[in-house]
Amino acid sequence: MKGFLIAAPQSGSGKTMVSLAIMAALARRGVTVAPFKCGPDFIDPGYHRAVTGQPSINLDGWMCGEEFVRRTFLSRLAGQSIAVIEGAMGLFDGLGASGSEGSSAQISALTGAPVVLVVNARGMAASAAALVNGFAGFDPQIRVAGVIFNNVGSEQHSRLLREVLATHCPEVLCFGCIPRDESLEIPSRHLGLVTAEDNPLSVEFIARLADIAECCLDLDGLSQLQIPPYPLCPRGYPFEKVGKHVTPLNKGGQGGICIAVARDAAFCFMYEDNLRLLREAGAELIFFSPLNDTELPTDIHGMYLPGGYPELYAAALHNNVSMKESIRAAIATDMPAYAECGGFVYLTEGIDRSANQPSGDFVGIFPVRCRMLPRRKALGYRQVTLTEDVIIGGKGAVVRGHEFHYSEIGAMPEESECCYEVSRRGIVLGPEGFRIRNCLASYIHLHFGSNPDIAGTFVDSCRRHR
Repeated sequence: MKGFLIAAPQSGSGKTMVSLAIMAALARRGVTVAPFKCGPDFIDPGYHRAVTGQPSINLDGWMCGEEFVRRTFLSRLAGQSIAVIEGAMGLFDGLGASGSEGSSAQISALTGAPVVLVVNARGMAASAAALVNGFAGFDPQIRVAGVIFNNVGSEQHSRLLREVLATHCPEVLCFGCIPRDESLEIPSRHLGLVTAEDNPLSVEFIARLADIAECCLDLDGLSQLQIPPYPLCPRGYPFEKVGKHVTPLNKGGQGGICIAVARDAAFCFMYEDNLRLLREAGAELIFFSPLNDTELPTDIHGMYLPGGYPELYAAALHNNVSMKESIRAAIATDMPAYAECGGFVYLTEGIDRSANQPSGDFVGIFPVRCRMLPRRKALGYRQVTLTEDVIIGGKGAVVRGHEFHYSEIGAMPEESECCYEVSRRGIVLGPEGFRIRNCLASYIHLHFGSNPDIAGTFVDSCRRHR
């Protein structure tokens, strides 16, 4: 197997641009690229899909556990020409000061993927070799196979960087130098990038990325980097599994359970593995657009409303009255509905006007309104313990996920049950996870791979409703 992990000493070094350039160039050569993203991010995988035509899979050792990461990676890579994994933050940055859990380095160790380090070389020469040498020798489980220097100022700067690397780190290859070019930057919003749906990459931009990779990088050398057939992989989940394992079923098995999944520019934050696990548990997924469709698909037995940026489309969602009525009518029949973050916001009464935010009335299942804040409200990994039997699991089940949003809701009334106890690194944050009828909603993006029963339990809830 061939592949590598693109990492960096720190955020802002150019990992996403370099990753997209390499993916675009390999795809243009006719190479089938299997793209991956370390960590919980939803936005970079959207760009990976745009340039490769392939779904990008999140690999997260903390949320899903080592065994799940290993199995997911090997399964997705089967039949593909090469794996390109984009890292997150700095290579060794994870949950805390010690240990690699939640880091790109952990994913490298689990998959066996060699690391290609993207170094922002602006203002550096010999110091770049010292930096690379430190990263290459930091953890014996991690193989730093090569470096790509970014933001290189001139041909002379490029020659100097190559010379100092060859002199001081001869075992680490230089796979190229990318000149400084601010026009290659992708716009940012909040913590991450603007979504591929909001900022679709033009054919010309993708071609330019591919041209830069062809011109400046050793693509042939990168394509020869190999993943060992049996990398070291400690078995087991990072916390005790709850319940029995759900045996995968064929798509549409046991009567063809159909789940409607919202997917458009407003609702595009979902883990591809969540969709895969639902299919394996027996569901047929039917995608629909709350922005553009007038009603839910017919003959469905459940609903999944993932996250996104509904606040950017408040007017369009407000005006699509027939879709809101269709969702309200389905939930009124006790159809199982699971919503997270942006999907949760869409199920409230609406979003209030603020400085740069127009107001909009939404579905109104949860009798509260939201408002956007000038600063981030929440960010980080979350562990959820179910305090009630709900459509995705039984009381006491443990699930892991990630929370990131700039909005907040008003006080939830008593008729809305609270079904989650949320913690972060052992510290209890309080109750969350709200239920009205058979509708469960939360700000937390749960990864179904963190608990083997979640997808199957949701599909079973839909089957009982049918």
